[in-house]
Amino acid sequence: MANTDRKPAVIILAAGQGTRMKSPKAKVLHEILGKPMVLYVVETAQKIAGQNVVLVIGSQAEKVRSVVSENADIIFAVQEEQLGTGHAVSCAFPHLSDNTKEVIILCGDVPLITYGTLMRLFEDHVNGKRDISLLAVEVDNPEGYGRILFGENRRLLGIAEEADASTEQKRIKIINTGIYCVRKAFLFDSLKQVNSENVQGEFYLTDIVEIGYREGRVAGVMVGDDWEETVGVNNPQDLIQAENILRNRIRNRS
Repeated sequence: MANTDRKPAVIILAAGQGTRMKSPKAKVLHEILGKPMVLYVVETAQKIAGQNVVLVIGSQAEKVRSVVSENADIIFAVQEEQLGTGHAVSCAFPHLSDNTKEVIILCGDVPLITYGTLMRLFEDHVNGKRDISLLAVEVDNPEGYGRILFGENRRLLGIAEEADASTEQKRIKIINTGIYCVRKAFLFDSLKQVNSENVQGEFYLTDIVEIGYREGRVAGVMVGDDWEETVGVNNPQDLIQAENILRNRIRNRS
């Protein structure tokens, strides 16, 4: 067993505009049961990393900073231009402490992820002595999500984003949740190699998986038990779904 006593750092990506929410409010400030969704993610991150949490903000940056600062003592990084998830993580990198060895990357619009699942991912990553681990789930309808690409012996090959996926790849039901645990040194080196040569013209964080494969790095996947934890909020219907899941979670606890 490897030592998992050292806390990881956490980067939370929360810079997106969220145009599909059909609202002038910043996406991550939309409320679930009366609380901005980003605060659920921040609270979970702090349980894991303490104050070594970096929130990447962009759209309505100062408003998001103000709301979060009232509730948590964390670090903020500003993504001035929305150039993709890989670029967002690069914006956070200078704010990580020097002694950080592992980095967990979360999404500000995936509010229901739990401490227990993230700790299992972290322990799985460290005990497997991996350079990169990602959290995946299996769903009936994978449309819109990146598909996990496996090679022989289920070795992780990469992630096919919806816009770039082939017809065959779109049939895959194991999807990327956008949640990762990455060795800091590998994250730094791989982000420098990411380019924007894709349909969206963005710097995809997912490209670090393919880079790791090319370099012979140790990469792995943990398939989560509960897809509901990884529900992303992209539109008003998703927000209602997240509220219903959280209500059921609270009801089951009581």
